[in-house]
Amino acid sequence: MSRSLDPASHALLRPNGPEPMTHTRPVWAEISRSRLLHNYRHLQRLAGPAAELLAVVKADAYGHGRTGCARSLVGEGARWFGVTSVEEATALRGVCPDANILAMSGLWIGEGEAVLDHRVTPVVWDPMHLELLMAADVRRGAGPGQIPVHLEIDTGMSRQGVQLKNLASLLDRFGSASPLRLEAVMTHFHSPERAAPTAEQMKCFAAAVETIAGRGLRPIYLSAGSSADLLDQSTVELAALAEKHGARRMFRSGLALYGYSPQSADPGSLEPVLAWKSRVTSLRAIDAGTTAGYGATFQAQRPTRLALLPVGYADGLDRGLSNRGCVLVRGQRAPIAGRISMDQTMVDVTDIPGVTVGDEVALIGEQHGERITAAGVAQLTGTIAYEVLCGIAARVPRVMVD
Repeated sequence: MSRSLDPASHALLRPNGPEPMTHTRPVWAEISRSRLLHNYRHLQRLAGPAAELLAVVKADAYGHGRTGCARSLVGEGARWFGVTSVEEATALRGVCPDANILAMSGLWIGEGEAVLDHRVTPVVWDPMHLELLMAADVRRGAGPGQIPVHLEIDTGMSRQGVQLKNLASLLDRFGSASPLRLEAVMTHFHSPERAAPTAEQMKCFAAAVETIAGRGLRPIYLSAGSSADLLDQSTVELAALAEKHGARRMFRSGLALYGYSPQSADPGSLEPVLAWKSRVTSLRAIDAGTTAGYGATFQAQRPTRLALLPVGYADGLDRGLSNRGCVLVRGQRAPIAGRISMDQTMVDVTDIPGVTVGDEVALIGEQHGERITAAGVAQLTGTIAYEVLCGIAARVPRVMVD
């Protein structure tokens, strides 16, 4: 993504909506459509033709802009999308009128009608979820088997999902006269990179599927794989379980779609989709011994040239990068000088010849063969690439390129 884009001359899209806006502040994130589609095709190949690939676009597509990413993926043939909530699902329905949309964190009071009206498929595990849907059916009259749900099994995450001891009573809500249709059974692996705990979770999941089959219920999908499982092919036994019960396997891929491996390992053929950019807005020379920034935590050890960037922690630039992180200017690494402010950051460009006001800066991205990734930033700040990407603030416009 070396292509340069002058954001002041483009109509941009807000992260969560289609309305055009004029952007003049030189801070923006470029979203590469070609890289997103490359990653999607790669993941489809790994999943294979017998499996369904669900594209996770929750949390504003991991900070990449839900609207633009979903539209691009629909054009590539994506049929399933995963979002956090019913609220996110109804917003996405306007963008993807024909897609299947999974609300992955259940539903809440007052959302039953929205599920029916907007054809949302909710993940369920609590009796309350089923009661809300059945009450909505009374008011809307969906009819027997007209409300598809994905039933989550708690196999060790202890976050979402029905526990095995409570599964039988929950299954009593499904039957020939019920408006509910068990479309999928799913679980979530807490440590997909570790074989032993995943194997234990698989045993628990298989037991739940056998219980469900014993009730005469035949889900279309068994959904128990995230990006990590797909990249590592670590739960191939699930394919045999799906075949045994006449179901298809479903993979739920999130982070890998956007170019990163969940274990921060070599992403292989994946390509980072997002580049976060700014521009140099001011330059100044300071003498040796001069301090810079809040708390005077930076003190020049020599005559120093500082470049000012109009981006700070209110934009999602982690304050933990103060005096530690770097940005790219003219293809070289420029150290962050002093504490990152709410709206501004200074970088030391003393060793980079010819820096001028207006020069493009990459906070995440590539310049002339040098690269800063979200995974690299995460290592410096003691977090994960997910948080770095999701933490880029909504006031930073997302621009679809190429």
